Amino acid sequence: MSNGPNHAPKALIFAAGLGERMRPLTERIPKPLLPVAGKPLIVWHLEKLAAIGVRDVVVNTSWLAGQFPRALGDGDHWGLRLHYCYEGPTPLETGGGMWNALPLLGDAPFLLVNGDVWTDYDFARLPAAPAGLAHLVMVDPPVQAVGGDFVLADDGHVRSEGAVRLTYSGIGVYRPELLHDWQSVIGEPQPESGKPRFKLAPILRARMASGAITGERHRGRWTDVGTPARLTALEQTLADTEGDITAGAG
Repeated sequence: MSNGPNHAPKALIFAAGLGERMRPLTERIPKPLLPVAGKPLIVWHLEKLAAIGVRDVVVNTSWLAGQFPRALGDGDHWGLRLHYCYEGPTPLETGGGMWNALPLLGDAPFLLVNGDVWTDYDFARLPAAPAGLAHLVMVDPPVQAVGGDFVLADDGHVRSEGAVRLTYSGIGVYRPELLHDWQSVIGEPQPESGKPRFKLAPILRARMASGAITGERHRGRWTDVGTPARLTALEQTLADTEGDITAGAG
């Protein structure tokens, strides 16, 4: 993924969740800062983003927000500039979180990654810009959510309905225009701290109807680290494959 030497892509990391299913581990530390194989989940992403030329990363925060700058600093350790975007004491959901971060992301397409997933997906495979409004990385449905989210058609478009459903990995490239006129889809949400709180999925489904969402299928490793059991399983998997982890290296 490259936008040219003078126009490095920006990235957004969703890190504002309450981590309720991960308690008691998240009572004192936000889920993206939980260690996996010796480093916080979010650091796996920061390393990969830096490796593909990203320089500015916006980190959405809410729960235990003050721990992120204490743990990560300004990003200089990875050659990054970290910008912390506080949503307020209540997370704004995925759509509201993206809307809240747009002033820091600018007008160009940006990479998005959920802060509570782990994957060996190579971020360099992502397009610099989606053909439409968003390009999503899809994976096979995990055992805890076998129903999947969306359908990846043979032509590369993502549909809301179909026979073989895949799971959205929490990784993609988005245009800010995706949220243009979001109220026509969501209506008037209940505000939190004066900001709109709404999910991103209904917006994506609405844009899918016009063919504006594309995607690809990742068949490698991916984990939604949502519970202590899944965190333990990931730790064991990485321990068993030590020395064979590229973590997205090209």
